[in-house]
Amino acid sequence: MMKSKFLILIFVLSSTVMIAQEKLADKFFSNFGYVKATELYEEVLKKGDTSLHVLTRLGDCYYNNSKSEKAAYWYDLALKTYGKDDINPEYIYKYIQSLRSLGQYEEADTWMKTFMAIQNNDTRIKGYNPENIAKYNELASSDKNKVVKLQNLPFNSKYSDFGSYIHDGQLYFASSRNTDDKKLYSWNQEPFLDIYQVSVEKDVDTVTYGSPDFISAKKLNTDFHEASVAITNDGNTMYFTRDNVGKSTKKVKYDKKGTTHLKLYRATLVDGQWTNIIELPFNDEVFSTGHPALSPDNKKLYFVSDREGGIGGTDIYVVDITNGNEYSEPQNLGEGINTEGREMFPFVAKDSTFYFSSDGHLNLGLLDIFKSNIIKDENAEPENLGAPYNSGYDDFAYFKNTSEAENEHTGYFSSNRPDGQGSDDIYSFDASICIQMIKGITRDLNTNEVLSGVTVKLINEVGKIIAEIESDENGSYEFTADCNSTYTVIASKEDYKDDQKKVTTDNEHEKVSEVDLYLEPLITDSQIVINPIFFDFDKWNIRTDAQYELENIVDVMRAHPTMVIKIESHTDSRGRDKYNMKLSDRRAKSTMEYIISRGIAPERIESAIGYGESQLLNECSNGVKCSEEKHQLNRRSYFYILKE
Repeated sequence: MMKSKFLILIFVLSSTVMIAQEKLADKFFSNFGYVKATELYEEVLKKGDTSLHVLTRLGDCYYNNSKSEKAAYWYDLALKTYGKDDINPEYIYKYIQSLRSLGQYEEADTWMKTFMAIQNNDTRIKGYNPENIAKYNELASSDKNKVVKLQNLPFNSKYSDFGSYIHDGQLYFASSRNTDDKKLYSWNQEPFLDIYQVSVEKDVDTVTYGSPDFISAKKLNTDFHEASVAITNDGNTMYFTRDNVGKSTKKVKYDKKGTTHLKLYRATLVDGQWTNIIELPFNDEVFSTGHPALSPDNKKLYFVSDREGGIGGTDIYVVDITNGNEYSEPQNLGEGINTEGREMFPFVAKDSTFYFSSDGHLNLGLLDIFKSNIIKDENAEPENLGAPYNSGYDDFAYFKNTSEAENEHTGYFSSNRPDGQGSDDIYSFDASICIQMIKGITRDLNTNEVLSGVTVKLINEVGKIIAEIESDENGSYEFTADCNSTYTVIASKEDYKDDQKKVTTDNEHEKVSEVDLYLEPLITDSQIVINPIFFDFDKWNIRTDAQYELENIVDVMRAHPTMVIKIESHTDSRGRDKYNMKLSDRRAKSTMEYIISRGIAPERIESAIGYGESQLLNECSNGVKCSEEKHQLNRRSYFYILKE
């Protein structure tokens, strides 16, 4: 019977130790001390605690330190041990991310299906495709290193407005806002499209737009559709799209099936008026041709067509321009650009980057904007621009400012995404790279002296360490940070207490946040100095908060393997003198036992003695009324260094 009671007692004590150590690990984890937390969790694990909490926390410790292989191991073990139904879905998602990081995409996709079944309203599964999940996640998220400012332009109407093209301070676009003509286009029950222009004035920080003007030059705008402008560098030739109208421009022409098609036209600027409108020779009565775009040297004309022999619904083609007004046979740009879907709205930037819209390539829904280096590399693959340029709606008609005087990161695109002013709206964008600096000096808290060789970590808002450096001989450290983010900066050095500070960045490019870090020395005047160790009233067991502080003692003694210390514990004057002497001695010895339990050899602690209330630091002796703060000064422990 005695043996059974003894075994029960051992089991209870062992369980109590495990629970205390787990709480301590949790405290380090919550303060981003992942290495120490890992050590403590693994000790708990060795003692038999294989709880879901411990397994997933170990996964998180490695995940937040970018150690994907070990993170995946612990998440996998948690899932195998407890099953998907008993685990928080967030750990499944972290497991998926860890698998992707390791290139295990098939396994990641398998777990993504499980995640979707549990979290069917989670925004991270929007647009999920098992074959392209990693890409979908990437496309749906804006690049945090860029602050892309979008503006729905003030001259948009409640009708369709799209297709920006800037030349000589004028922005040309198509709009169905002309309600003077009562004819409505049967497709959307809006007026037919016309070409408009609006003045654009820029200073350092702002862009001002004038009032849109209907281009009333004779014969340019008709009673039917005109849209999609491209203008030569000299400003004398305009290419545009128009319905297939007869010579009188009063009627559209239909094919045998009763369909009217689009055609490309060329106009010439004479005395400030667009005139001499000529149909291009590669148009036809039985298919459409439209959406013109010029190469930077104006020697090639790109366009869209659904002509026979194409790859998909509409393809992009190119012709060479010779002698100013002669055109080669159209050439399909091939499978590097065109798909079985729709490719539309080409645009060529000054650096020959090719932009277009498509619903056939990997996209977020309907038409997305893509870019390609196909002009310089025939094997180049298109790249989806992602959010915020693209959405789940039609995003098209990309135009990038190309003037030497203009910011190369600005331009325009069109979209029918919600919350616009009309069915299609024109948006401007400013995609300047936005980064900030977080820098400072690491110093000794007590002396304000510069500390070199301090390890400084940059931790993001979900607790992941994303950068780690050492301060230089001047105590300086510096990180490059994303805009619009929240970070924690932590400084660590042997024989010092950590310091940490929160930093929040805004959207001001190249802004610098000065964050000096002050580390408090643990060794002062032959003592290891830590924050006060608190005990529950009338007890001497080591609480979690006391363990957290005592880990500083453990760290110092590990860093100095020959160091020998002695421990003194003191109480205040409240209570009987003899009792306080015994209580303080028990607390001193509990403190020693904890340090030894953490792997410090017993012979390195010469003594652990309690002195009760025999060495008060102030006047608060027996019978003297004192505040709690003054009594607290007398409740203390000392850790004297006897040998380095």
